[in-house]
Amino acid sequence: MHIGILTGGGDCPGLNAVIRAVTLALHREGAARVTGIERGFHGLLTRRARPLGPDSVADILAVGGTVLGTHNTCNPFKDGATGADRSAEAMDFVRELGLDALVAVGGDGTMAIAHRFEKLGLPVVGVPKTIDNDLPHTERTFGFDSAVAVVAEALDRLATTGRSHGRVMIAETMGRYAGWIALEGGLAGGADAILIPEVPFDAFAVASLCRQREEQGLSTLICIAEGAHARGQGLTVHATIPDSPDPIRLGGVGHALQHVLQPLVQSEVRTTLLGHTQRGGPPTAFDRILATRFGYHAAELVLGRRYGRMVALQGDACVSVALDEVAGKTRLVPLDHPMLKAARGIGISVGVAG
Repeated sequence: MHIGILTGGGDCPGLNAVIRAVTLALHREGAARVTGIERGFHGLLTRRARPLGPDSVADILAVGGTVLGTHNTCNPFKDGATGADRSAEAMDFVRELGLDALVAVGGDGTMAIAHRFEKLGLPVVGVPKTIDNDLPHTERTFGFDSAVAVVAEALDRLATTGRSHGRVMIAETMGRYAGWIALEGGLAGGADAILIPEVPFDAFAVASLCRQREEQGLSTLICIAEGAHARGQGLTVHATIPDSPDPIRLGGVGHALQHVLQPLVQSEVRTTLLGHTQRGGPPTAFDRILATRFGYHAAELVLGRRYGRMVALQGDACVSVALDEVAGKTRLVPLDHPMLKAARGIGISVGVAG
């Protein structure tokens, strides 16, 4: 049995833990041969691959990023340069390698592409990866806990400066369409206001909150997701990448909010864009364990020839769901989520409205 594995989309703490677990489990339990496809689906088009064995994955558990590399703009079904369908080229390389199946590790875009390859006859097992934690049918994706830890630490640090100077401190997190990182990071970091994409905010109401705190001699700490937006306004787009599966790059909503707030409050307003610090570095212990469990379960699915499925966490159990149930879909923060209720119950303004 010969299995390929690739990592698609953005990098993420825990990817190497998955690669390690899949490789070790397939070698140990199935005597299978494993080949790593380099730079995600791009590697299928550029014919980049290398063998993986126990020795080559021995020391990568705690290493951030992905030893295989990734490519978050490549879609073999729609080439970025020409718009052409190059999936036949990718399948030629799959046949040349003699792959019996592919383990694809990635987010909604990766799962959508993997599902299309499944239809072309390539057996696929998916492993959910996104720091945004926004894939449906799984309660957690690895990398999310690591990102939340970075946000919480950043808020701790910003809070000390905010209190020292009596400032309004804004931290902008990742989270294009789903606010999980801002919500959990803001809750863990003691934010006074959390702004998420699911709940449009009123900037004047945010200013009112800041003024109320000023009157009490308090600074204000705001955690805002990059996809958050004021009521009646669109997303804050930093750049557009035409050849990307998701062409818009968000960023700057924190500074836009600062621009509105500053004339309305007495305090100085400062913004910090956390950016790729949330993706980088080693995974937390939770993510190392979750990624290892996901990798092992993916190997079990492969060995049981249960293809066309993605590993998922439901409760504390690793289960699997059909790829077509997750491909290209997003899990948003429900407006009745218990975490929203808990945050508001202790006085945190979530999605500040007028």
